[in-house]
Amino acid sequence: MTLRGSVAIVGMGETPVGALPGQGSTELCAEAARLALLDAGLRKDQVDGLITCNPWVEPHLYHAEMFSEYMQIFPRFCMTLNAGGATSLTAVMRAASAIVTGVCDTVLITHGDNPRTGMTGAETGAKMTTTLNPQFELPYGVPLTNGYAMAGRAHMHEYGTTSEQLAQVAVSARKHASLNPAAEMREPLSIEDVLNSPLVADPLHVLDCSLWSDGGAAVVVVAAERAGDFPHRPVYFLGCGEGHFHEHLFQARSLTTTAASESGPRAYDMAGMKATDMDFAQVYDCFTPVVIMELEDLGFCAKGEGGGYVENGNLELGGNMPVNTHGGLLSHSHTGHPGSMFALTEAVTQLRGNGGQRQVEGAETGLVHGQGGVLSSHATLILGTEATL
Repeated sequence: MTLRGSVAIVGMGETPVGALPGQGSTELCAEAARLALLDAGLRKDQVDGLITCNPWVEPHLYHAEMFSEYMQIFPRFCMTLNAGGATSLTAVMRAASAIVTGVCDTVLITHGDNPRTGMTGAETGAKMTTTLNPQFELPYGVPLTNGYAMAGRAHMHEYGTTSEQLAQVAVSARKHASLNPAAEMREPLSIEDVLNSPLVADPLHVLDCSLWSDGGAAVVVVAAERAGDFPHRPVYFLGCGEGHFHEHLFQARSLTTTAASESGPRAYDMAGMKATDMDFAQVYDCFTPVVIMELEDLGFCAKGEGGGYVENGNLELGGNMPVNTHGGLLSHSHTGHPGSMFALTEAVTQLRGNGGQRQVEGAETGLVHGQGGVLSSHATLILGTEATL
C-alpha cells in the first residue's frame, strides 16, 4: 500500500499575521478552521477527523479534544501533534493514513497561536529553553538561537559559506514577501541591511532570524476520489518522509548535515520523483543557515554548495528554484509551532495558480519541508496538481 495520490487538500484558510491583540490562540485556530471549511464548501458537522497542535500561549493537556468541544465538532479521529516546525507536515501524513485506512473521511488540520502579543519576552525565553537538555545544555547557557548559530558557523568553517550568502537568503525571502499583501514584512531589504543589523549570536544578525508573530492557518484533507466534488482545484498528496537524528543538539550526528537528508529521499521515493522535478520549494527558514543546509540535504545542490546556490537570485521567482514564495518565516510570519502551516497553504496557493504577482509560472509540483527543535525533527511533503504526476 502507498499513500501516493491517495488524498487531496481541498480547502485552506489563513488568518492575518503579525501583532493581533485581543485574539488568543484558540480564536486564531478557530478562525483558520472556519476559513478553510468555507473555502472547501463544507459545514463543520461534515468533519470527522481533527488534528491540532498545542500552542505555546494557551496549551491544553488534550488540545484537539478541547478544540473539538470549542468548535462543537465530534470527530471519529482526533489527534494533537507536536513536532515543532514539522508539525503541519506530519499532520498531513497522519490525515492521509487515517483516510486511506477508513478511520475517517474528512480531516481538518488547524493550527493557531499568538506568541507575539500573548507572551512577554521573558516568557518567550523561558518557553524556548524547554527545548534544551537540562543537564548538558541549559546550565551552560545555550539558548535556541545559539544552537542554530553553532550550525551556521560550522557550515561556514567546513564549506566556506559567507555571511553575504546567509544574508542573500533573507533578501530573497523579502522580495517574495514584497509581492504578498498578507506578509508581515514587505519593505525592501539588501544584503548590507542584513549585515548591518545587530549581531545576535555570531554569525546570526537580527535579520538572519525569523519573525515572531500571531496567526493561524488550516487545511482540509479528503480522499482523492472525492477531490473533484469541491469548489477549488484540488492539490494531491504525492509523497512524504520523515527523518529524526536527535532531540538535543549536543547529540547531533553533524552540525552541517540534517535529517532532511533522509526525509527528502523518502518523499521523493514515494512520489517517484527527484528534486529537479519540483517547480518550487517551501522550506523551513527559522534562520538563514537552515535554508542552505536544507537545500543541500534535500538534493537541490551538492553538499557544501548551498552558499553558492543561493546567490544570484536562484531562490527567487524566475530563478533556478523559487523558495518560500510567500516570504517564509523570515518575512511573512513565524507563529511558533504552527509556522510551517503557512508554507503548506502557500504551496496550495501556488498549485491552484492563485499566487498573483508571486505565482510560479506553470507550477505543477512542489516540495514543502519543515523542521522542529534545533534541527531535530524533519518532515518533507511533495504535492502536485494531479494524483498521477
